[in-house]
Amino acid sequence: MSSSLATVSYIVATILFILSLGGLSNPETSRRGNLYGIIGMTLAVLATIFGPHVTPSGYAWIIGAMAVGATIGLYAARIVRMTQMPELVALMHSLVGIAAVLVGFANYIDPAAAGQFTGAEKTIHEIEIYLGILIGAVTFSGSLIAFGKLAGKISGKPVLLPGRHFLNLAGLVVVIWFAGAFINAHDVAQGMTPLYVMTAVSLLFGIHMVMAIGGADMPVVVSMLNSYSGWAAAATGFMLSNDLLIVTGALVGSSGAILSYIMCRAMNRKFFSVIAGGFGTEGSAAPAAAGAQPAGEVTAISATETAELLRDAKNVVIVPGYGMAVAQAQHTVYEITKFLRDKGVNVRFGIHPVAGRMPGHMNVLLAEAKVPYDIVLEMDELNEDFPDTDVAMVIGANDIVNPSALEDPSSPIAGMPVLEVWKAKISIVMKRSMASGYAGVDNPLFYKENNRMLFGDAKKMLDEVMAALRS
Repeated sequence: MSSSLATVSYIVATILFILSLGGLSNPETSRRGNLYGIIGMTLAVLATIFGPHVTPSGYAWIIGAMAVGATIGLYAARIVRMTQMPELVALMHSLVGIAAVLVGFANYIDPAAAGQFTGAEKTIHEIEIYLGILIGAVTFSGSLIAFGKLAGKISGKPVLLPGRHFLNLAGLVVVIWFAGAFINAHDVAQGMTPLYVMTAVSLLFGIHMVMAIGGADMPVVVSMLNSYSGWAAAATGFMLSNDLLIVTGALVGSSGAILSYIMCRAMNRKFFSVIAGGFGTEGSAAPAAAGAQPAGEVTAISATETAELLRDAKNVVIVPGYGMAVAQAQHTVYEITKFLRDKGVNVRFGIHPVAGRMPGHMNVLLAEAKVPYDIVLEMDELNEDFPDTDVAMVIGANDIVNPSALEDPSSPIAGMPVLEVWKAKISIVMKRSMASGYAGVDNPLFYKENNRMLFGDAKKMLDEVMAALRS
């Protein structure tokens, strides 16, 4: 394939990637967006393999690597559950990060690549390598810690080391100092030492940064790491002089940064306070309300009583949370929704921007269960309707329906916009127990007079509700 044909293929692939992002912005066009992305990536890979920079002698290695990667990808896609999607996404981000690190080292020690540049061009290329490895290393280690937290292998509580900001500042000074040593190195052997030191510091920084972030901020962390992986890919593109990698990396990096900003606004959080670590903490203090117990008693309800309330209602709002995902109850939720709508009940879903463990987690689950897109509404579209709602049904959500965010200025989640389900005539919360949510903050909603608690596994309880409705 000629260089001009490869360039045209890259341009077409770039257009397809942009169309893919546009399609993914709406549930109704998301399938089409995925298709555009698949076609664009296939075209990009083929244009790279058969382009002028790959010799036929390298085809065997490339095909072998692609076969191994495709096998692992297909296996993971078949066995992964929807509840495991957040940690899978975090793991994928780590792969982008380690790829940037390995490409950076390979590019630096490759005599052919080094011989292409002299003078100022050589300095610029070395800066590209240095930054690419730095971003890649932070993304790799940070994503692995995020994977551990999301998978429950590492505690979701923030680990706040004494003087952690000074540690971060010291790491930044070391990275900048060794950047000068790297650029001024006379040969590859001399430049490897500062490169190793910077890589080690970057890996430690990625671990420290994500360990210090509380569990309730994990959706923002996933989005942030997505942005980092994009910038790592862009840096790799600069290293390899690959325009497509630069453009697509910039697309992913910028869109991830914008999404992180939007999610921070939805949580009434500042992006830099998320990076600084700890949900609702100041300094190294623990959350003020972590051990507080609201006064009052809960009112339990049975599945049969829940079915009666739903049957008599005219307006129902369902608020799904991570508990629904864990119980794999989305299909039963759809059956209940369809039954009620067939009886003339106005059923809608309220989605909080940070419900679940990653951006759009609940939307994906509901789409999988064939819930109509037009009844799945964002928090801002629905909050004003709760006073006219007969039943607000919360399935496995906690922090996103916590009235403390609006009523208690001392709460760690004070100021965070939430779904105001307590304003409905009756709210029903489905939980396994009275345990606090991922933020570790108690929920006064459970003790309100118009609230009922339906305890048990969400799938089992909803199956009983469905059976009672049909009877």
